[in-house]
Amino acid sequence: MSGTGTDTADEEQIPSEDILDIQIERGLSELRRPVTGLSLSALSAGLDIGFGPLLMAVVLTSAGVSGTGDLPKELLLGLAYGVGFILVVLGRSELFTEHTTLAVLPVLDDQAGVARLGRLWGTVYASNIVGAVLFAWFAVAIGPAVGVVEPATFVELAKTYTEQSPAVLVGAGIMAGWLMGLLSWLVAAADSTVSRMLIVWLIAASIGFAHLPHCIAGSVEVVAGVIVAPEMTVLDYGRFLVFSTVGNTIGGVVFVALLKYGHVVRSGPSHTEVHRK
Repeated sequence: MSGTGTDTADEEQIPSEDILDIQIERGLSELRRPVTGLSLSALSAGLDIGFGPLLMAVVLTSAGVSGTGDLPKELLLGLAYGVGFILVVLGRSELFTEHTTLAVLPVLDDQAGVARLGRLWGTVYASNIVGAVLFAWFAVAIGPAVGVVEPATFVELAKTYTEQSPAVLVGAGIMAGWLMGLLSWLVAAADSTVSRMLIVWLIAASIGFAHLPHCIAGSVEVVAGVIVAPEMTVLDYGRFLVFSTVGNTIGGVVFVALLKYGHVVRSGPSHTEVHRK
């Protein structure tokens, strides 16, 4: 009967209170991990996420470096960009803009301190950057050598961010961080690997399609451009990294962690009794 089907569909939906509990438990688990384990996991994430930008360079090479704004090409670039995020998220590696931004939830819930959060963020962020930079060097060395990437494509990808003003980098970075926070929230609500993969790919492809700056994935793109193009400098990369990181952090913490936490804990007495003791 149709009524029974509707009731079943409603029952399968995970309540927002349960999603918050899952995120807090995951955040606590991350906050308690040894620094060595965090570093290696985050280094892996920084390396793995580079496959997205590398595939973008392959797509640009195959479709022609010039001619930005071509819809099919832009869609392919977005889909390619999402591959790296699938490898990271489904591989359970530590990515600064994914669940580490939502690790602020245990702090909001008075189950962890700011110092421990700072330790987590600093460790994951630094290791992510190291991994991204290493992958950029490797991609520049190998991609053109095997004939799948034109060096000019790295420059084209890097210019997407280096030519933006600081205000635009922060503003667009907020949107990217916002989407990454939502990605973590939605993945916690998904009930299968396939649905998680589709969520990750959809959100990550949206970030890539809109050319929103992600401080880790973008590091691969910009560093590769700096290596290839003499007119790009380390200062260009530093400028991108600072402003995109600020935007990503604000987007994940303010527009997801704070709002979602406030929404759930003020939604009714049931959550207050169970979760807030």
